[in-house]
Amino acid sequence: MKRQRPSAPAAEAGQPLRDRRQRPWRDLRISLTDRCNFRCSYCMPRSRFGPGHRFLPQTQLLSFEEVTQVAQEALQLGVNTLRLTGGEPLLRRDLPQLVRQLAALRTPAGAAPDLALTTNGSLLTALAEPLRAAGLQRLTVSLDALDPELFGQMNAVGFPVTQVLRGLEAAQRAGFDRVKVNMVVRKGLNDHQALPMAAHFRNTGMVLRFIEFMDTGSHNSWQCDEVLPSRELRERLHAHWPLRPLEATRSGETAERWAYADGAGEVGFISSVSQAFCGDCTRARLTADGRLFTCLFGSFGHDLRPLLRGAQGGPAELRERLSAIWRMRADAYSEQREQLRATQTTTRAEMHELGG
Repeated sequence: MKRQRPSAPAAEAGQPLRDRRQRPWRDLRISLTDRCNFRCSYCMPRSRFGPGHRFLPQTQLLSFEEVTQVAQEALQLGVNTLRLTGGEPLLRRDLPQLVRQLAALRTPAGAAPDLALTTNGSLLTALAEPLRAAGLQRLTVSLDALDPELFGQMNAVGFPVTQVLRGLEAAQRAGFDRVKVNMVVRKGLNDHQALPMAAHFRNTGMVLRFIEFMDTGSHNSWQCDEVLPSRELRERLHAHWPLRPLEATRSGETAERWAYADGAGEVGFISSVSQAFCGDCTRARLTADGRLFTCLFGSFGHDLRPLLRGAQGGPAELRERLSAIWRMRADAYSEQREQLRATQTTTRAEMHELGG
């Protein structure tokens, strides 16, 4: 007897949209470009993304109007956080205009979306103020080392760490009052920078978050023995500056929050390898060319461009398509990592396509 696939849960009127594991859709991460001016090994290694690599042509990128249309329909389905990513999103021309369009959107209850952006910080000095004025609310900057030589090695283009630090200062001057700094920790490469990073960002009002090295994409040469579990890293910090746990700010939050006992601020730990949080994942990702992925480790995205460009209907059909995609979702890669890595034959999408 043929086994039947489980049916997707129906979203009743007035009830939040949920996937097969009863997870609501709350977050939409929007990649604006597949281009980046860094070549970090865990995202866009130079061996794979060298000078001859072909990026998406402009005609394949979603327009600001198309991005806004997807965001508007997602808000109607329960999403309340929009995060702009890349590639490097600050490379997208006229970005403040898109921020203004998204900031003007409203949920069915009339609330403005929580509007955030993740960047490598390289262009932030000039853009922090225009982005804040346009309505951007939250900012996350990726920074993997303070040591100038190591930072240049990790970004693989020799970009100076001082410029990223100036961008962080510009963000605070522009009025971003809770900037987050993400450090991907790769054991044996930059884990010795964790304590200097913590010391630097204590008492600054910025929240440093340590991310376990993940097997995103198919080209970052991930090895399990290069993962430094968050628990071990937290013990290192605790030995220097005692920490106490904090409550999550909202359901589905990716980082465990810890406060310095001396009041010097807080740090976070994102542990998708050692402590999978698939059960609370509320995120979907829109690529720059209009594919919707329901997992960071996914191999297949749902192409929305035919709907956005009039070939398969309009806003009502787009909303129904988004709803159907989420209702059929059952992703749990981090919980099933060993099994899936042993059996997976398809190539996973790269992090620069899906955004962090």
